[in-house]
Amino acid sequence: MSRRVRLGTHLSSPKATRDYLSLKLGSLEREVFAVIFLDKRHRLISYQEMFQGTIDGASVHPREVVKEALKQNAAAVILAHPHPSGVAEPSQADEFITQRLKDALSLVDIRVLDHLLGGF
Repeated sequence: MSRRVRLGTHLSSPKATRDYLSLKLGSLEREVFAVIFLDKRHRLISYQEMFQGTIDGASVHPREVVKEALKQNAAAVILAHPHPSGVAEPSQADEFITQRLKDALSLVDIRVLDHLLGGF
């Protein structure tokens, strides 16, 4: 799967995206906040693990996500982070950071397509 998903690949469905993230994030025992940067046709530009945390949290800085999205010339992003506990329910902090990122990225016309979390 990792070899099939390369630069320019269209992540055609939520299942394909979740399968890809499962390979990238599935075995982690700590929280990592990752971003998939996509072009205007939702094809993969790059995948980056932007922030690392502990077993129960990671600090996320919207400014850094916006800077990287502009650097990558992204039109859209998919946000993801595992919950090592396996709980797929968003916490209040997850909902807050998702909204902050949506607000920050929308100022530069970059869409947040999804924020996937939980046990990949």
